[in-house]
Amino acid sequence: MDPLTHALASYTLKRAAFPRAPRNVTIAMLLAGTIADLDSLSAYFGPSAFLTFARTYLHSLLAALLLALLLAVFFQFPKRPIETQIPFSIIFVPAFSAALLHLLMDLCQSTGVELLWPLSTRRFSLDLLAHLDLWILGILLAGILLPLLSGLVTEEIGAKSKGPKGRVGASFALATLVLYSGARAVLHSGALTVLESRTYHGEPPRRTAAFAESTSPFRWHGIVETESALHEVDVEVGPGASFDPETAITSYKPEPSQALDAALNTPIARRFLQAARFPKASVEKTPQGFHIIVHTFPYTRDASSGPRVEVLIDTDPTGKLLSEELAWEPGSKGAWW
Repeated sequence: MDPLTHALASYTLKRAAFPRAPRNVTIAMLLAGTIADLDSLSAYFGPSAFLTFARTYLHSLLAALLLALLLAVFFQFPKRPIETQIPFSIIFVPAFSAALLHLLMDLCQSTGVELLWPLSTRRFSLDLLAHLDLWILGILLAGILLPLLSGLVTEEIGAKSKGPKGRVGASFALATLVLYSGARAVLHSGALTVLESRTYHGEPPRRTAAFAESTSPFRWHGIVETESALHEVDVEVGPGASFDPETAITSYKPEPSQALDAALNTPIARRFLQAARFPKASVEKTPQGFHIIVHTFPYTRDASSGPRVEVLIDTDPTGKLLSEELAWEPGSKGAWW
């Protein structure tokens, strides 16, 4: 999710679950709920740093725990008489809750997060939500702003509000988010069923994925891998929806070769393939041998947000490695900046 959505979600959680917590707790929750996205700044240090740090260490359960502990220690550190200090748990529990909410929201996207680092570098992703989901943004804003407007009206007529301000609206917003995500999960399952039930140029699917669109939960961006190709196709789900696999944009895999095998076995390629959901290689003959590019499919229409990394490898005609590097996919870095 984008940082604004994470900040609004953390603030909504605070008003719903910890409405009487002091200002320090609010600040701690906002920091805990957004600071993991600092790993996106690794893009400023090049594609290698971005591949290493983005959605990895800071997006783990261990990092969430350590961050909550650090914030609790910082805000609980004696700056006033001992008897007036905020108890450690009063800061730690809300901060840890906000950090976990951040991980849960990013887990529902397609980019994936390394939840179990350092025990495992496997990336987990549920593919339910878009990077910037306008529906979630609207729900959170409504849960925060509508109670404020209601409170102004209540004060204007001289009535007294019952309970902490904004708690009902925030609780309703969180409940709506749960229902919305559940509906997304059902629609996502339907999109996968549609993708898996067809053939593509006469070949059955080997792997499929359906990525969320920002504006509509009924429209999904499908990726299908068959034996010889990768296919990119839009999927509509819901009443009256139809699907034509012939509308898919097809990208054929390169023929097996010694040069391609050597390129994919390089350390830099294996590192890239660990993070890539649907890697796509292309092989070009050069005077020196072969120029091989490995990127994440789809590259005609990216299903996630942010810069994208690709691997550039040159070999001689026998497959001997001449050079290797990580680079930005053309156009992706400029769009992110």
